[in-house]
Amino acid sequence: MPRAKTGITRRRRHNKVLKATKGFRGANSRLYKRAHEALLHAGQYAYVGRRLRKRDMRKLWILRINAALREFDNSLKYSWFIAALKKANISINRKMLADLAVKDFSAFGEVIKQARG
Repeated sequence: MPRAKTGITRRRRHNKVLKATKGFRGANSRLYKRAHEALLHAGQYAYVGRRLRKRDMRKLWILRINAALREFDNSLKYSWFIAALKKANISINRKMLADLAVKDFSAFGEVIKQARG
């Protein structure tokens, strides 16, 4: 029986990697070894980036809520507001609160009044 070589399999694997790295700079899109390393690093950066995006969005929501609180009443603070919401058993997540603060300020004002009461 003849020896099986990896000709077609290797070519397909290389083409798959080179197709995925299309658009990378320099040799990272043309040479297989460099492209494979670049693809592995890109995957790691993407994984980390997905977690950083969640962190950044939460920061943005907190900033928006705090800014809306200051606009409503200059003495209000974010930390007090979140504590008051928990005390009043109002469970609205920060994403929804930030959305209310930006799009429907009157409804956000009602939430503040509920938290105060």
